[in-house]
Amino acid sequence: MRDAVLAELQKLRGAVVGVTDTAVASVDGLLVASDTDEVRPDVLAALAAAALGLGRSTGEEVGMGELREVVTRCQRGHIVVYALRGKGLLVVLGDEGLDITDLHLRSRPAVDSLGAILETG
Repeated sequence: MRDAVLAELQKLRGAVVGVTDTAVASVDGLLVASDTDEVRPDVLAALAAAALGLGRSTGEEVGMGELREVVTRCQRGHIVVYALRGKGLLVVLGDEGLDITDLHLRSRPAVDSLGAILETG
């Protein structure tokens, strides 16, 4: 499973300009696999799970339906956390040059594939 997840992460990272790091984790923040350079993947997984949980709770509270993603824009880039079928999360870090529109388009197949991988486990 880890190899299949890592292959998807590397494919996404190579396909979208500005993506610097990626990771997949369980919804409780346990790291499954990562393709990272400068960040601590276990810490990234835990923090992304917290962001996902907060986004999910907020969406439920305001009646917006099932959470798809949480986007955080920072001074030097973006942090995007995608929900994976309630089984996990994909977190993508991008620098200032991240093409966020392209990321959203290209992440859809990756999110579907990663969700299926986690479900079959």
